[in-house]
Amino acid sequence: MGDILAHESELLGLVKEYLDFAEFEETLKTFSKECKVKGKPLCKTASGSLKKDSMSLMIQKDLVAAFDSGDQKLFFDLWEGHIPSSIRDTDSLAQKLEFYLHIHFAIYLLKYSGGRPDKQELDERISYFKAYLETKGAALSQTTEFLPFYALPFVPNPVVHPSFKELFQDSWTPELKLKLEKFLALIFKASNTPKLVTIYKENGQNSKEMLQQLHQQLVEAERRSMTYLKRYNKIQADYHNLIGVTAELVDSLEATVSGKMITPEYLQSVCVRLFSNQMRQSLAHSVDFTRPGTASTMLRASLVPEKLKDVPLLPSLDYEKLKKDLIWGSDRLKAFLLQALRWRLTTSHPGEQRETVLQAYISNDLLDCHSHNQRSVLQLLHSKSEAVRQYMARLINALASLAEGRLYLAQNTKVLRMLEGRLKEEDKDVITRENVLGALQKFSLRRPLQTAMIRDGLIFWLIDLLKDPDCLSDYTLEYSVALLMNLCLRSAGKNMCAKVAGLLLKVLSDLLGHENHEIQPYVNGALYSILSIPSIREEARAMGMEDILRCFIKEGSAEMIRQIEFIIKQLNSEAENLGVAQSKNLESCSEREDPSPRLEAWKPPGAVAGGPHRKAEEARAAADTSAPEEWSPHTWLAFTHSDPAWVPSL
Repeated sequence: MGDILAHESELLGLVKEYLDFAEFEETLKTFSKECKVKGKPLCKTASGSLKKDSMSLMIQKDLVAAFDSGDQKLFFDLWEGHIPSSIRDTDSLAQKLEFYLHIHFAIYLLKYSGGRPDKQELDERISYFKAYLETKGAALSQTTEFLPFYALPFVPNPVVHPSFKELFQDSWTPELKLKLEKFLALIFKASNTPKLVTIYKENGQNSKEMLQQLHQQLVEAERRSMTYLKRYNKIQADYHNLIGVTAELVDSLEATVSGKMITPEYLQSVCVRLFSNQMRQSLAHSVDFTRPGTASTMLRASLVPEKLKDVPLLPSLDYEKLKKDLIWGSDRLKAFLLQALRWRLTTSHPGEQRETVLQAYISNDLLDCHSHNQRSVLQLLHSKSEAVRQYMARLINALASLAEGRLYLAQNTKVLRMLEGRLKEEDKDVITRENVLGALQKFSLRRPLQTAMIRDGLIFWLIDLLKDPDCLSDYTLEYSVALLMNLCLRSAGKNMCAKVAGLLLKVLSDLLGHENHEIQPYVNGALYSILSIPSIREEARAMGMEDILRCFIKEGSAEMIRQIEFIIKQLNSEAENLGVAQSKNLESCSEREDPSPRLEAWKPPGAVAGGPHRKAEEARAAADTSAPEEWSPHTWLAFTHSDPAWVPSL
């Protein structure tokens, strides 16, 4: 009760503010009277509201005055300064009104200069209107209502042209002014929304979004759990089967020492158990296991992958029409086309078919990477439609997974700059940002793009992102740490890290204990690389990095322990040249031009590199043909010496 009384005045003020806003005049009088009778104090919010109202009225008057006087510059300065961009860019009513306002100012001199307008000023107004039509106004070019007005800048005398007759009628300007006044009244009233409404919206919306997000995460976690459980059960069953067969073979070897013979039937039963279910029945009747070497030959042959069948080439496409539709079509059409183009690449058979699809995309400059036009397919990354941005990012991510695709995208830094901009503009961890991040990680395999990312300060952005890893999806977390690792391999990247050594070391030390163990090799590789810089080593010693690392030695696997031991050795190295020499093998990997998207787990100096490690993420959309999730190859830290173009089929 004490808490309520402490805030009673403010609460009553909120109620009064809402009643006043909603124009409950009688209710407000009764409410105020009852508060006065009961001695309840009312928070004085009226003065702030009156101040807002008076400012809003002043802005409205200035806009209307500029409209009447034909002051184009003042009007649109006020319009863009006080009408929220979210309304101007998305509200259809605002877009239509703005279009007609541009027409009003374009023809103002023709209507109100007494028949003799100043030619220079008129040309400036027409040019301003033409520029608007080519930029923001282009969004309405498909609307029948506005289509005739796109010819206005090119008509010598619009006054006598029949298509523009209504513009020069006496009633047209007053009607437009009335629409403007109603719009401004509505907008500025909405901008003075009572605090009570704001609180309700924020709390209700946040709770709803949080519940939806948690539910989505739960469904995704359950799906992954079931997938992993099935894999685990399969591996466990195979393991138990292998142990059983091994035990029987040991018994048989012991029996042969005693002089007992092994029958062909027994050997056949053992071998059949080692093969997959599909091969068991055919082998049991068609293979003669009495012949020496037959069983071992069949076992080795079962490990050889099946030879790919010959597949026909896909039919060619009209890429000019495709690109035209991608630029000028509706958002729905753009999303479907981008999805189909990505599917055409990812579902094609590896080899000639996939190479043909990719080469067709490149030779026809599908994404307009070499175009200098103001409108291009690449601009879809900045589309107002979230679906279009998402499918565009997915297509770029798919192309970046292939060496030839990366070469095409990396012809200049235009694609990189657009991806970096999109990455920083997406403030939520959504699929668009995941795919942009995945593409940038693959771009980091190419030295020029790696250099550009370092210069653009992407390392600082990644560090800031990784300060709160629990808010990131597994995809974002793994790819962001892998990208940070790749950038840290370069001397320029290490020097950039030295500027924020304390923050970076804290972020990496926190990530060492993260529940996602897939990122541990990346974190280890990044630590080992940056510790070749003396100033970072000093910072790490000051914060007790060795003690932190030794805590993880107690819990880690053998490989993890080996990596941490080399990091500690790097941390304790004294000579500057020693640290540089020890990390030279890591940096040499990044010096090569686009090694491969197939990477292998980080190995400390002197360690024997094992086989290449790859993890293909689950094809999350295998059952969703309308909107498949993006596949992506798992990336690792140090490059292998091979360069296969690997893209998994969905």
